Amino acid sequence: MNAFRDAGLVFSRAMKISLRNPAWVVIGLLQPILYLALFGPLLQRVASTPGFPPGDAWQVFVPGLLVQLGLFGAAFVGFGLIAEYRSGVIERMRVTPMSRFALLLGRVLRDVVVLVVQALVLVITAVAFGLRAPLDGILIGLLLVGVLGITMASVSYATALVLKSEDAFAPLLNTFMLPVMLLSGIMLPMSLAPGWLYNLSRVNPFSYVVDGARAAFRGDFAAGAFLAGSVVAAVLAVVGVTLGTRVFRRETS
Repeated sequence: MNAFRDAGLVFSRAMKISLRNPAWVVIGLLQPILYLALFGPLLQRVASTPGFPPGDAWQVFVPGLLVQLGLFGAAFVGFGLIAEYRSGVIERMRVTPMSRFALLLGRVLRDVVVLVVQALVLVITAVAFGLRAPLDGILIGLLLVGVLGITMASVSYATALVLKSEDAFAPLLNTFMLPVMLLSGIMLPMSLAPGWLYNLSRVNPFSYVVDGARAAFRGDFAAGAFLAGSVVAAVLAVVGVTLGTRVFRRETS
């Protein structure tokens, strides 16, 4: 129980920092909303193309944007930890009896709360554009954003704590995130891709999460895509938290 109490303290501190500067919540939403407004209408013409997934254009596009938000919204949180390391916060952590797992969990929970709020605003905006989806499917989509946030924030913090340099962290993120986004089918469904590209996308675990979110927005909870996406998202979260906790224990002991 001490670990969760400690995590609550870390979460409270991190949340207060975010609330002092809420502009970052808005900034994080700008990119997906621009995609929604400027790219989404184009998919309405593509929806009749052979190979396009079931559901209308918005039921296909919005879940992809939610996954994009979960990926990119949490991938860059490590920059804040590098700043804390440089200012001596991490050094002071070394002498505290606080659980190392709690040091990670409190920060990650703050990031998840911010992501879910951003995702909710994005869905409400998408409804104004024409999205129609079952409520339980939307709620599951928000849940998937939170789970992805756990994965990406944990990995981001672990990577930042190892590298301790923005000059190394930024190019590594860009090198990793670009192929992940392109091969996950966030913007255009991979079912429209040629065979070799579709097969390559199956190596990317996030493509299963995208397919699962799209199945949820159709209300097709018995589909294999939904089950596979849910399992993959859960496994990634466990791996991310495990990795992050190990790095925190090593770097702050």
